Amino acid sequence: MHMSDQKEILATPAEVYAALLEPEVLKACVPGASEVSGNPEDGYTATVTQKVGPVKATFKGQVTMSDLVENEKLTISGEGKGGAAGFAKGGAEVSLQATENGTLLSYDVEAKVGGKLAQLGSRLIDGFAKKMADQFFANLQSHLGAPEAEEGGEEAEAGEKKGWLKKIVSRD
Repeated sequence: MHMSDQKEILATPAEVYAALLEPEVLKACVPGASEVSGNPEDGYTATVTQKVGPVKATFKGQVTMSDLVENEKLTISGEGKGGAAGFAKGGAEVSLQATENGTLLSYDVEAKVGGKLAQLGSRLIDGFAKKMADQFFANLQSHLGAPEAEEGGEEAEAGEKKGWLKKIVSRD
């Protein structure tokens, strides 16, 4: 399966890039994710439960990041096993470009499925993959655009967004 698309994200390239590397953000944005842990250097482990047509499975897998160019691009590779349902593996090249309204995120995905999933047919798999991608980017946009619910501080009064990125940067 091959899929390419572009999405406009209403956040800066730095915010989008940081979000794509943060396990908690990925867990919140990947539909069906119940666990995402790790880091960009060592890779991530993930558990995702999905229903594709009549097949429902929990996939446990590994995800690695490579070709990291801060705020510009990255390559995501991964594979997951879903028991009797089969397996999925593939990769995505992601590039970020600043726009007037935020960031244009372009992606090019190549993926393979096997087992019961492969028997469902490419039209069903392709439709499911497109739906998953659209949901991920809607969740990412929602996550990036959501104002922080905690204290309002002086910065928030000045109209500056105070959200997850500030929490990450101010941890140290």
